[in-house]
Amino acid sequence: MLITPAQLVDEPLKLDESIPAEAIDYAPDIRQIGSLTLKGQAELIVEHRGPKDFVEDIRLRASFAGEFEQLCARCLEPVREPLRGTFDLIFRPGGVDAEAGERAITEDETEIGYYEESGLLLEDAVREQVLLTLPGRTLCREDCKGLCPHCGVNRNITACACVEKPVDPRLSVLAGISVVTKS
Repeated sequence: MLITPAQLVDEPLKLDESIPAEAIDYAPDIRQIGSLTLKGQAELIVEHRGPKDFVEDIRLRASFAGEFEQLCARCLEPVREPLRGTFDLIFRPGGVDAEAGERAITEDETEIGYYEESGLLLEDAVREQVLLTLPGRTLCREDCKGLCPHCGVNRNITACACVEKPVDPRLSVLAGISVVTKS
C-alpha cells in the first residue's frame, strides 16, 4: 500500500490491514505464517522551514501482530515465534535534508526515515519493524545440540558416529573462557 502526502491533507488515513504471508520478503531464514494484522493511522505533518519552504512529513503510528517462523541458530529447524509490536515513525521526503559535505545530525534526526517521491510504501515500514522486533537469535530449545560439524546430522534427532578431532593445542588457552549471553 502506497501512502502519499496528498492522501493525508484533509484527514489522517486509518489503517486496518491484513498483510498476506507472501506479501513481504523479510529474510531468507524468516517466514511469516498466516496474515499479519496492522492497525493504526498515517497523518501528515507539515514542517515550516521558511516563508515558502515547507516539508511534508508522514507520521505512521500502528500496532501489528502475527506469527513468524525463524530457523534455530544451532540445528536449523523452524521455530514459531508469535510477534506483537507497536511503532511511531516519522518519514520525510528523500533528499530534502541533503546538504553538500559533512554535517552533524541531532538525536531527533536519527529517528527519521525517508520516503521516495512517489510516497511511502507501508510494507517497507512494516518489514523493518518486524525485523527489529524479532529476536536476533532463536533456539528451538535451550539445550539444542545443533548440527554435527562433520556429517551435518541434527544431533537432537540422531546420534552420529563422528569422531571429534583433537583441538589444536595452540587454541587450548581459549577453553577456559566462558561466554556470557543474554536471553
